Formats: sequence, C-alpha cells, structure tokens
Amino acid sequence: MATANDTRPASISLETLDAALASGVISLDQRERLLAMEAGPESVATAGGDEENLRLIGGGNDLFVTVGTVLLTAGFYFVLNTMLVGRPLWIAAALAAFAWLVAEVVTRQHRMKLSSTVLALVFAASGTVLLVLLVQAILDIQLPDSLWELIAMRGPVSQAGYAVLGGIILAAILYFWRFRVPILAGVVAIAATLLAFFQTALFLYDGVTQGTVAPPSLQDGPELVRAALYMPLVCGLIIFATAVALDLHDRERRTIWSDCAFWLHVVSAPMLVHPLFIMATGQDIAFGRIEPGADATVMLAILIIGFVYVALAIDRRSLLVPTLAYFGTLGIYYLVNSAANTTGVPPFALILLVVGALVILFGAGWQRIRRLIIGSTLPTSVLSKLPPFRI
Repeated sequence: MATANDTRPASISLETLDAALASGVISLDQRERLLAMEAGPESVATAGGDEENLRLIGGGNDLFVTVGTVLLTAGFYFVLNTMLVGRPLWIAAALAAFAWLVAEVVTRQHRMKLSSTVLALVFAASGTVLLVLLVQAILDIQLPDSLWELIAMRGPVSQAGYAVLGGIILAAILYFWRFRVPILAGVVAIAATLLAFFQTALFLYDGVTQGTVAPPSLQDGPELVRAALYMPLVCGLIIFATAVALDLHDRERRTIWSDCAFWLHVVSAPMLVHPLFIMATGQDIAFGRIEPGADATVMLAILIIGFVYVALAIDRRSLLVPTLAYFGTLGIYYLVNSAANTTGVPPFALILLVVGALVILFGAGWQRIRRLIIGSTLPTSVLSKLPPFRI
C-alpha cells in the first residue's frame, strides 16, 4: 500500500484503461500511448532517435520468457501427441486454447512483446490446422488423388475455402482485439490475399465450365502466368496503402498501429516486387531465363530507384529489405554478369558485394540519406504528412 512519503508513480491497470476506453474517457490511441509510456522510454521514442521505432522485443526478460514459452509450448505439444494419439483435431484445439491462456498472462498482464508474438503465431498456426480439420470433418471432404478430381469438387471446395480462410481472418481479428499483437495484421493480410486468389480461381473455373472463358492450353502458360500477376499486385497495393495509412496516422511511431504497418509492409513488399519486375522487364522466371536486355536493364534500374525512394519517403526499411533481396538475387545477377565474365570474379560474389554495400550504406546513413533525398525533393506540405526526420 502506497504511503504519503512513497514517491513511486502509481500504475494504471489494464482493466482501468479498458474501462476508460469503453466509457469514452480516452481514445484507443491514448490507451496505446499510456501503455507505451509505462513500458519505458524506449517505447515512446520521438523524432529525436535515429532508429525505426519497432517494438519487437521488450528486453532481456522478454527474451528469457520467450525461451520459456517455446519450451513450454513444445512440451505441451509432445504431451498432447502422447495422450491424444490419432486425434489431430483435439491437439490443434488444445494448442490454440493453450496459446490463448498463456497470452492472458504473458501478453495481457505483462506485455511481453517477443513472447507475445510467438504465442500469436502458435495460435494462428494451430487455429488454421483446427479449421482445416474441422471443415474437412463437417463437409466430409476426402482429399482426391488428382487435380482434376479436386477441380470437380467445386461445391465442397468453395465452402471449405471460404470457411477456412474466413475463419482465420475472424480468429486473428478476435485475438488482436483481445491482445493487440501487431504480427496478426500480417496474418490477416496473407489470409485475405489467399481468399482473393481463391475467389479468382473459382471465377475462372465457373467461366470455363460455363463456356464463357476458353480453357488455357500449354502454349498459353507464360501469358497465363503474367496475367495471374495482376492479382498479387493488386493485393500488394491494397496492403501497402493500408500500411502507409497507418504510418501517416501515427507519424511519430508511438502506438501499436505503427507496428502493424511494419508487418503489412513486410507482407506487401514481395507482392509488389515480383510482379512489377516481370511486367517491367518482360522476363519470365517460370518458363524461361531472366536475361534483361538494354530496355529491361533501364526498367530494372528505375524500379530499384523507385522502391528506394518510396522506402525513404515513408521511412520504412522493411519495404527496402525484400526489394534488395529480390533484385539482388535476380536482377543484379545479370547486371553484373558481364563484368564477372571479363574479370573472372564469380557472379555470386559480386551480388554479395553490391547488396551488402547497399545494406550497410542505407543502414549506417539512413536518416542522412533520407533527409538529403526526400527533404530536398518533396514540398513542405507533403513532408508535414510523412514521418518526421530523425537526427
């Protein structure tokens, strides 16, 4: 019990914050700011810091608890495998319930960031397996021996797809509503993307069976692959736009919405990079070698510059890392291949040199480069809406 001489600050419980949020005394943003302030100064770093404020780990104790969480989960899984032999549905249900119950202590009460992320992934994985097995049992779906038999099961397959993917999204949203774990934003984005792919496949199937869409031949394979790239590109643009909106909503990167934006950028980057690379260069990695000519090389360079500029503008390294990794392994390979042939240096070594140099350059001088490029090319009215420059 605190006395009059006790100078320690009073701590507000999560129940009090939730009650204040429900009654309209504080907003959701204010609740997250209060939680960040209670977590420590590193969680409320303002524009004065040089690092991208991403709260993935809460310190040594968080890492310690994460190790315990992994060991406890693994032990519980092996116990379930021993006690519930041949009952995968019950094992998945027990793991999902276990992750939720442990999160009530680790996440809800103590706000352990890294261990909370691990528990959220355990819940998402076990929940997915549970939904698949449950839907399979309810609809009595037997896995076919061939693709054609699977396609012929249009009715049950469509119901199962909607139930599983929709269930994953609802479960992730419910878990996020309870525990506020940012990585679930990425889980929702992936499930929604798969749902869009699934709906597109059903649409094409119905078109072929009804005669409104001609069935593709083997020769149409490359064109079909290129056409299919529009779906991940559109989904990637939607996810990226959502992430940018969250970033602009939280310019100072103080709340959980900024962390959600990080995971959305991680999910959207591959969806944007791969389709744009093939569309811009005309290359096809599925049906042929990637050997950019002069025009493709120029388009490749423009793409790299464009992604770097956007990443600098929104102050997100998470968008740049998949870009450099992809272009480093595919695009830069052929850009430096001629040099490798003349010098005798292995192309893989040149790839490592180029990508490594870019990573170190942007890692060490990110804010200086950002201030120099973005600060001098965008008007003040736009800069005022972007994340502020850090010293």
